[in-house]
Amino acid sequence: MNVWLLAGLIAVGVVAVVIKRLIGEPLKARDLFVTPLVLTGLGVLALSHAQRLNGADIAWTVTGAVLGLALGAVRGRTVQIFEKQGVLWQRYTGRTFLVLVASAVVMGGFGLLAAKMGMHEEARPMQLSIGVGFLGEALVIGRRGMVSGVPFAPERSG
Repeated sequence: MNVWLLAGLIAVGVVAVVIKRLIGEPLKARDLFVTPLVLTGLGVLALSHAQRLNGADIAWTVTGAVLGLALGAVRGRTVQIFEKQGVLWQRYTGRTFLVLVASAVVMGGFGLLAAKMGMHEEARPMQLSIGVGFLGEALVIGRRGMVSGVPFAPERSG
């Protein structure tokens, strides 16, 4: 698949998720985890096709993934979770966007440092970076939802 087409599709998907969460949406377990897992899987797939990876690339990739997961978890703490119509809902807040911008700056700096230290471009798939960030967020939101005692919103039937 063309790299620009893939990047465009990922960007559209991420923007759609962010807009839905800014407005507020029912908190469904499947919706919470599908996007991060798909993006992370696509990133791992891209890594598996990379030609010139070495031990340093893998170390930088793992470190970046852990950092992205942690920053996503911090972002997950800023998401408002509330009960509406007897089920959980979620909504991004102003603090969520502040953490999102700070995370982008930190991850951008990390990426520049990694590249300066010789990390190959193929070892930095964008979908992996975005996916692990959303996964960190999803894990925190999911945990917060589970301990709230309010049920997750039901999945659509059919």
